[in-house]
Amino acid sequence: MPEWLLEKVERHWRWVVVSAWLGLSAYMLFFARGQIRGFMLGDTDDNMRMSQVRALIAGQDWFDLRQYKMNPPFGADIHWSRIVDLPIAGMILALRPFIGGADAERTAVAVAPLIPLLPMMIALSLTARRLIAPAAYVLAIVALFFAGSTLGMYTPERIDHHGWQLALLAIGGAGMADPRRARGGVVLGIASAISLSIGLEMIIYIALSGVASVLAWVADRDERRRLAAFAVSIGGGCALGFAAFASYANRLPVCDALSPVWLSDALVAGALMLGLAMLGVERWKMRLSLALGAGVIIAAFHALMWPHCLTRLEGVSPEVAQLWLSHVREARPVWSNGWQVACLILALPVAGLLGYPLLAWTVRHDRERLRTLLSVAAPSLAATLLLAWQTRTGPAAQMLAIPGAIALPWLLAPRVFASSSSVLRVVGTSVVVLLGLGGLVPTVLNFVPGKPTTPREGAIGRANGLCPTLWAMRPVALLPKGIVFTFVDLAPRLITVTHHSSIAGPYHRNGEAIADTMHAFRGTADDAHAIILRHHANYVLTCPAMSQTTIFMAEAPKGFYGQLERGQVPHWLQPIPLPKGNPLKIYRVVG
Repeated sequence: MPEWLLEKVERHWRWVVVSAWLGLSAYMLFFARGQIRGFMLGDTDDNMRMSQVRALIAGQDWFDLRQYKMNPPFGADIHWSRIVDLPIAGMILALRPFIGGADAERTAVAVAPLIPLLPMMIALSLTARRLIAPAAYVLAIVALFFAGSTLGMYTPERIDHHGWQLALLAIGGAGMADPRRARGGVVLGIASAISLSIGLEMIIYIALSGVASVLAWVADRDERRRLAAFAVSIGGGCALGFAAFASYANRLPVCDALSPVWLSDALVAGALMLGLAMLGVERWKMRLSLALGAGVIIAAFHALMWPHCLTRLEGVSPEVAQLWLSHVREARPVWSNGWQVACLILALPVAGLLGYPLLAWTVRHDRERLRTLLSVAAPSLAATLLLAWQTRTGPAAQMLAIPGAIALPWLLAPRVFASSSSVLRVVGTSVVVLLGLGGLVPTVLNFVPGKPTTPREGAIGRANGLCPTLWAMRPVALLPKGIVFTFVDLAPRLITVTHHSSIAGPYHRNGEAIADTMHAFRGTADDAHAIILRHHANYVLTCPAMSQTTIFMAEAPKGFYGQLERGQVPHWLQPIPLPKGNPLKIYRVVG
């Protein structure tokens, strides 16, 4: 790169990042225009988020997050907070007088996911500038294009909270890399507190950031300003987040949201970290001993005060875990998705595992930079290792790996390009650049024949794509309002695009309703009848060949759903005709 261009890229980095965000946003909006027009909220959580926003706009209590269109009249307890609802609701209310309610919602769900994309890109750029070089942020932006799991959280209509939490995680990383210690501590603490107020998905990385801040203080007493700022901001931020956003249900000692459990942990940890920072201990061994003692106190406090939160935070029963949670694909290891998908997800995290040590070696004589680098690398390593537990850590693993991954082309490409061998210059440089940007694996896989789609897989794909469409749901929406007994994975879409209510969605606090639904479709027709009557359902809705039906057919082929699939309709159900080609089947409960 010419020196004059490099200088401009370094000086005007903010405008470069904003321009990249605008270009990327325009690109994603253009290619998603069909889905936007069809209001194709593709994920169950996106549909439920839309229903929650509508309930808020309609006047539901700010602290009441129960979804009353599910499991009526009791409602389904949703463990989220209102934070992510605010920008969506704000856009709908602002646009509705001008373009109408339907188009206001379409616009809001298209634009809302792109809002947190900008702070995430800025934070990643800052981290790359601080850890590697002022112009290295350009590579971080390019690497995002190969971070499919991460970028997927920001596509239009992906309105759930994951994009915001990734952005806050990136902001926290930028705070850890900030050379101005107090400012960096405040940024890390506030970003962590907001993230915890939204949900606990990032709690492992936040805890590691706290540990890294303490260990940085152990290694260098001058890090006490960062530690003190982090301690005050995360404790105070969690307290404010709890007061402003904790639902009525989350004011109980639940384990899956910012509740008295995690608020008390944050306050105790914050007080202890502040105390450590205020101590004028000179010897690092004494600081380490005090840090270990504080860790023991925090662990003992949590174990003694909240022993029920020492196991899985979802708190589902073994029955629900077996019937439902064990079949959730994103809750299984990354290799359960097939080797090609696993390779695509792992490309950037593995590059990060290679790049962070290389970068550490180059800054090994600068103790402060080395400490900062290790603090940023620790959450990345954890996220990569967690892929062996759950695929859902893929977006965080890819994003956190980017600063380390781009160190490979930044440090190695100039050396390879300086080789006397023209082949090594061309091929070697290309490989290093593609590896560090996460593009090597996708490039190679383009030349690997994909697994042929079987007729059964094709049918499942068609059902998954067609059944949730507005076209398929329209005849169902035209039926008199009632309670529809349907699949756990179809219910959030149903309540979002029709006036009907349903029984259970894939939300772990509603284990009893989930178990009822799974038992009904797996059990006998008489068992299903009893469960459906107990829930006062007026209709039964199915989508033949939808993914969830494969579980019923594999584990209970002679059960209620299997009978419906074979056309064996019990006397207490009356088929309701739907237009030709409609993939859904719906029945009226008549007895």
